[in-house]
Amino acid sequence: MTQQMDSKEEIRRRVKEAKNITEFQRKVYLELLNVPCGTTVSYGALARRIGCSSAQAVGQALRRNPFAPDVPCHRVVAADGSIGGFYGEREGEMIEKKRRMLAEEAHRKHN
Repeated sequence: MTQQMDSKEEIRRRVKEAKNITEFQRKVYLELLNVPCGTTVSYGALARRIGCSSAQAVGQALRRNPFAPDVPCHRVVAADGSIGGFYGEREGEMIEKKRRMLAEEAHRKHN
């Protein structure tokens, strides 16, 4: 558990110190680190959590996430709970990868 905590703190430190991201992206990535493993959040809910009214802006920040999968953008879903993302795709190899990652996290959470 301590190693996992150290890893989470290391990721948080890297995001805070990054020079290649905007302050808005930093806010999105740091807030996303608070979404627990095995759970999801909508783009809109994540936007509201950082005081932003645009789910699309959050989506654009996540599209540019240089820390993935350490900053787990795969945990962000559409408002209706559907899995999208990865350049606006709704199906295909990358969406299947996102589904697998979420399923693996959910399985670990319950075991």
